[in-house]
Amino acid sequence: MKTAASLAAAIGATTAFAGALAPRATIPKVTVKGNAFFAGSERFYMRGVDYQPGGASEAADPIADTTICKRDIVEFKKLGINTVRIYTIDNSKDHTECMKELADAGIYLALDLNTPKYSIRRDKPNPSYNSVYLQNIFATIDEFQKYDNTLLFFSGNELINDIPTSDTAPFVKAVTRDVKQYMGNRGYRKIPVGYSAADINENRIEAAEYFNCGTDDERSDFFAFNDYSWCDPSSFEESWKPKVDALSNYSIPIFLSEFGCVETKTGRKFGEIPTLYGDKVTPVYSGGLVYEYTKEGDEKQQRFGLVEVQSPSDVTELPDFALFQKALQDTPAPNGDGGYKSSGEASQCPSRSDTWLVDNDGLPAMPPKAKAFFENGAGKGVGLEGEGSQEVGAESTGIAPPGSGAVTATGSSSSSTGSSAGDSVGAASGLRAPDLTIMPLVCGLVVLMSSLLGGAILL
Repeated sequence: MKTAASLAAAIGATTAFAGALAPRATIPKVTVKGNAFFAGSERFYMRGVDYQPGGASEAADPIADTTICKRDIVEFKKLGINTVRIYTIDNSKDHTECMKELADAGIYLALDLNTPKYSIRRDKPNPSYNSVYLQNIFATIDEFQKYDNTLLFFSGNELINDIPTSDTAPFVKAVTRDVKQYMGNRGYRKIPVGYSAADINENRIEAAEYFNCGTDDERSDFFAFNDYSWCDPSSFEESWKPKVDALSNYSIPIFLSEFGCVETKTGRKFGEIPTLYGDKVTPVYSGGLVYEYTKEGDEKQQRFGLVEVQSPSDVTELPDFALFQKALQDTPAPNGDGGYKSSGEASQCPSRSDTWLVDNDGLPAMPPKAKAFFENGAGKGVGLEGEGSQEVGAESTGIAPPGSGAVTATGSSSSSTGSSAGDSVGAASGLRAPDLTIMPLVCGLVVLMSSLLGGAILL
C-alpha cells in the first residue's frame, strides 16, 4: 500500500509540476504579406483606439503602471478591440505585466518610437537626427521586441504637416532604415516599421509613394495616415473613394492610424466603420484606430474622448463609447483575405515639385557613433526624464548609398528574454515558467523512481 501510495503521490506531483510548466497559449505574431497584415494565417484588420491617458501635455506611460493598464483593459474588452496605439512610453520601465494583460485580452500594441524629448524636429531635422536620438529609440525596440503582441513601430508621426515640411521626409525614412537594420543586426523578429502621416491633400500621395520607393532596406513596411475626412453623415463616394482609388495598386499595408471626425451635423456615429471593413476598402486598407480613448486637451479635443478618467482605477464611459462599441459589434471583422494583393512592386519615387520639396532619393547616412549599437546593443533607455536629443547637433556625414541599411551581421541580445534570430518571446510568457521541455520529464522520473525505491525499502 505504501508503494502504491508513493506511486500515486509521485505521479500527482509530477503531473502538477509538468502542468505548472506547460506552455500557455500565446498571441500569434503579426507579419506583412503583400499589402496586408496577417496574424498567423488569418488576415489581420486593426480595430482599435489611440491610447494616451494624460495626452501630449502630460506625457506618461500607461503600460508601465499596472493599475492604469488593468483599469483600461477592462474597457478595451467591452469595446471588443484588438489594437491600441501608444504615442509615448517610458523605455526605462518594465512593461511585462501590462503587455501580458494586453496579450491575454487579444490586444496588440502599435507603438510610436519617439517621445517629446527624443524625436526629429520638423524645423531642425538634420541636427536632431543623431546617435543620442537613435540610442533611445533603439532601447525602446530592445524593450518591446520581446513581446509577441508588439504589432508595429512608428518611425514618425505627422512630421510632414504642410508643403514646406515635406523636406523632413528623408530623415523620417532614414530612421525607418536604421530601425530595420538595427533589428536585423540584433537578430530580432521583423516587426513592421513605418510612418503615420497627416492627411495633407497637397502631398498625401507623394508621401505614400516616397516611403514605399527605393531599396528594400529603406522602404517602409506599411504606410498609415490620420484621416478625419469622413464626417457623419457621409459615404464612401463622398469621403474616401478618391484616396482608395489612388492607392489601389499600393504594395504595402495601409491603415488609418487616427480617424473619427467630430465636426459632424449629427454627432459622431462612426458611420465609416461598415465601409472601413467592407469590400470596397479591404483590398487596400487594413482597418484603423479611433481617436481617442481618453478625454484630453482643450474643448475641441475633448470631443474625441470615449471615456473620462476619474482616478487611477476608475473611468466614466462617455456617449461615444457605446456608439463605437455598437458599430464594431454590428460590423464584425471580414472573413477571408479581403481581396488583398499578395505581391507588388515598390513605388516610383516622386520628383520634386511645388508641393513636394525633396530633391532626390538619397537619405542621410546613419551617424557613425550609432553603428556601435548593432554589435553592443543600445543599452538602457533614458525614459521620460532624459536631457533630450534634439539639440545634440548633426552627426550624419552625408548621403548614404542605396542599400546601406542592409543587415550586416546577426547578433544576439541579452535584452531579448529567450529570443533568438527572427523570433521573440510572447507577452503571455513574460510571467510564466519556461516552456515544457525534456527536463520536467526527467525531474518527474527521478521523483517517481525515488518514491518506488523508498516504498520498496519500507516494505
